Amino acid sequence: MANKSLYVGNMPYSASEDDLRTMFEPYGPIADVRIIGDKGFAFIEVPEENMAAAIEAINGKEFGGRTLTVNEARPRTERTEGGSRGGGGGRR
Repeated sequence: MANKSLYVGNMPYSASEDDLRTMFEPYGPIADVRIIGDKGFAFIEVPEENMAAAIEAINGKEFGGRTLTVNEARPRTERTEGGSRGGGGGRR
């Protein structure tokens, strides 16, 4: 059974891992819950075959006074080192 990662956004900062497990458990066993610091979002691993039902049921639902955003998590993009920050130069 493959799992898919769901993005859960606009969460109240008081939300706990247990709160999210309880909310998503009707859609199959939860493989993982990762709350991202104090950013108000999380990633939840649910069985792939239940992903669409979980999104449909929970996206737009009110939780802790906030309206949740739930969708399939996008793959993480790699950040390039350095970028266009410019170098630190010495005096000439």
